[in-house]
Amino acid sequence: MITILIYQGFVKLQNRLNQVWLNPMLFSVITIIALLMWFQIDYHTYQTNSQIITWLLQPAVVALGYPLYQQLHSMRSQWKSITILLTISASLVVIISFLFTYIITKEYGISVSIALKSITTPIALAITEQLNGNQAVTAFAIILAGLFGALMGVPWLQLIGVKSHKAQGIAVGAASHVLGTATISQLSFQHAAYGSLALIISATITAIISPAIIHQLMVMLS
Repeated sequence: MITILIYQGFVKLQNRLNQVWLNPMLFSVITIIALLMWFQIDYHTYQTNSQIITWLLQPAVVALGYPLYQQLHSMRSQWKSITILLTISASLVVIISFLFTYIITKEYGISVSIALKSITTPIALAITEQLNGNQAVTAFAIILAGLFGALMGVPWLQLIGVKSHKAQGIAVGAASHVLGTATISQLSFQHAAYGSLALIISATITAIISPAIIHQLMVMLS
């Protein structure tokens, strides 16, 4: 209940002040961490007693499919090119993230976790466990990727000349999963629909290709 109240409080504060940097997720996380440290409550205890919020994550992801359904008529001629683009992008993200992290840290588990930062939490954690990665690092990397996309995704795209709502939705949905998509969904139905489409396709593709890619990279590095 305290978690929900804190989050809703920051939602109302952001709506009142109308500041994009005042992200409810970011400030809720900071506040909850401070409270846990102040009252000396370990994370396992907090996680156990807030499990219902984690369970609600999956139907929340499904709910993002509604604007996608509303825009299906305009996507039918584009789904092949979008799928090809996201397949290439997802592959490059996994390869580059894994290689750079492994070269810097020499830690396989951390490298796996960073490579999976751009897909939605339930899928990323499942793949992390399958590949013997570090789930704590995966969860933290996912939050960071989501927050950066939510806060700076659209402004950055506009700065470099990407004005299309469709392109912005695909970019943020692919890079910043549910958090980024939920944030840009407030801008337009096209942002929401194409962000949801990119989120779904990127997560599916990454789940399929990442084990093979990471295994091959480790063979090359060893």
